[in-house]
Amino acid sequence: MSDYGDASTPVAESSATAQLATQGKNEFRDDVIMMVDDEPLMLGVLEVYLQEQGYRHFVAVNDSTQAVETILRERPDCVFLDLNMPEVDGFEILERIRATPEIQHLAAIVLTSDTDPETKLKALELGATDFLEKPIDSSELVLRLRNTLRAKAYQDQLTYYDGLTRLPNRTLFLERLDACVSHAKQRHTDLALVMVSIDRFQAVNDSLGPMAGDEVMKNIAGRLRQVVNDAGANAHKSQDYGDRVVARMGGDEFAILLPDRMSKSEVVELAEEIREEIRKPFTFRGEQVFLTASIGMARYPHDAGEPGRLLKCAGAARELAKKNGGNCLEQYSNEITARADARRALESELHSAIKYEQLALYYQPQIDTGTGKMIGMEALVRWLHPSRGVVLPDQFIPLAEENDLIIEIDSWVLGEACRKTRAMQSAGFRDLNISVNVSARQFSNSEFAWAVADACTRAGLAPRFLTLELTESLVMENKEAAAKMLRQLKDIGVSVSIDDFGTGYSSLAYLKRFPIDELKIDRSFIIEIPGNNDDAAIVKAVVAMARSLELKVVAEGTETRAQYEFLKSNDCHAVQGHVISQALPEREFIAFAMKNLGPGRRTAAASPARPAAAVSGALDAGTYQRRESATALDTHSGYTREEHKE
Repeated sequence: MSDYGDASTPVAESSATAQLATQGKNEFRDDVIMMVDDEPLMLGVLEVYLQEQGYRHFVAVNDSTQAVETILRERPDCVFLDLNMPEVDGFEILERIRATPEIQHLAAIVLTSDTDPETKLKALELGATDFLEKPIDSSELVLRLRNTLRAKAYQDQLTYYDGLTRLPNRTLFLERLDACVSHAKQRHTDLALVMVSIDRFQAVNDSLGPMAGDEVMKNIAGRLRQVVNDAGANAHKSQDYGDRVVARMGGDEFAILLPDRMSKSEVVELAEEIREEIRKPFTFRGEQVFLTASIGMARYPHDAGEPGRLLKCAGAARELAKKNGGNCLEQYSNEITARADARRALESELHSAIKYEQLALYYQPQIDTGTGKMIGMEALVRWLHPSRGVVLPDQFIPLAEENDLIIEIDSWVLGEACRKTRAMQSAGFRDLNISVNVSARQFSNSEFAWAVADACTRAGLAPRFLTLELTESLVMENKEAAAKMLRQLKDIGVSVSIDDFGTGYSSLAYLKRFPIDELKIDRSFIIEIPGNNDDAAIVKAVVAMARSLELKVVAEGTETRAQYEFLKSNDCHAVQGHVISQALPEREFIAFAMKNLGPGRRTAAASPARPAAAVSGALDAGTYQRRESATALDTHSGYTREEHKE
């Protein structure tokens, strides 16, 4: 039995109806209104009346047993729910709605002729949004529906839209993606997903401040929306293009869902338009900001048959675009997934590398060109993978830099280098010096100088035996902060080397300004000497300049005897490279050092008469131990944590 009252007068007339007909008309015309009642006549009458108010989309259900299933499928914006129905009444339907996560927040207006408090209280307890008593007043119906939809719209704005750009957020986008893929399956059509990431957007916040970042982000959103809307207007004029969605997925990432019947070439053309639009300058308070975008695209069902997989494929293509330098479009292929899966597997295994002591230091000797004897070594990290074998840094350090693993690896390398060097000194290799590369994450940490001092202290290594290698770009990125940090490091007593010299700013002014001890000429200048006159001239000039500034010069990447002789004849202090030796594991390095250390730098304990295995075994057996308590440093240190904080 219907609960609408007298079938001859389903909706009571009101003088306010005419005024309400235009007030807010079409405000929610695209919202889907669902009506659940066991009387088809009442459903029809209510639908006709709401059509007069501008509503266009209706779902009518007269079988209450199908109500929840229909709600899950159609996802209405509001449901009118009759309480008094056979088989399954409105109370039970309301209870099931609130117990189903996908629809638990659905706005539900209950219709009842019962005015007793118990009925209303029960409906409220079950989550009713509003009431309409019968016979229903038409103006009240319009107002209650309008207010309900407005409240829903406000809640949706908070829940489903990005507060800054007003674009759909990740939550809403994923719901739309599920729905569009479902519809595409039913119609046997295709669709495309485009993922957009703004390259180096953080630089805007860093240089101009967060207000500029917010303003530029809103402008980016506006440009994306405009490009996508224009593409739809200029395309096939088909209703299939109505599902187009531009969403902000978080941070500097956006997603664009393109409906069926767009060809691959059309999607590529749209993506290229987006890329070009982002390249146009943005302006904030007279300052021009130039940005680029990394874009990835994938198609259903060609690349993936499920929403989650489609999202993964488009994301993998976008990540490849970023790794290729940005400002480009990549289309998904199976090869991309294979590489991404391998990368994720390697990253997962990297988390265990330190825990299970799979990292090791290799050592590349440095030879004094004057004496031909070894004067030091550079520590280079290797991953001794249980199944992959020796993994080189260029394969896993970029992975570590993408997350906080690089911090732990940096700390381990610094500490291990100090401990191993001190252990070798104790085993007989006196005055052995070690060089350690410094990452950007380390150098930008205000506690880095303290960490260096602590590593030396724990190992019992005099700081004068440690050289820290920094790249030109690292030092020049923030000159004031770099100068302060370098002074702190010099106060400890360590040496500072500029690695890859000549590839960065190529400015000589900072050599006077910063407390630097050594220059390492980049291998790119060594490869073609002595045959390449330009490179030969550069190397000669660098060596002469460094000597005039009383700086030590090391030529890394020395591969041939001719290169070695050229560097020696031009007074380069030291060389490092395969012409001398590749990077060696500890035992092989000890064997090399026993033969090549200069006079007075090796004691009887490390003499050639004693096998390298014996020296290495002595280190493993206990000569080398991690020192957990502070050990006095030599008189050159004089460095405390309190001084560093000042």
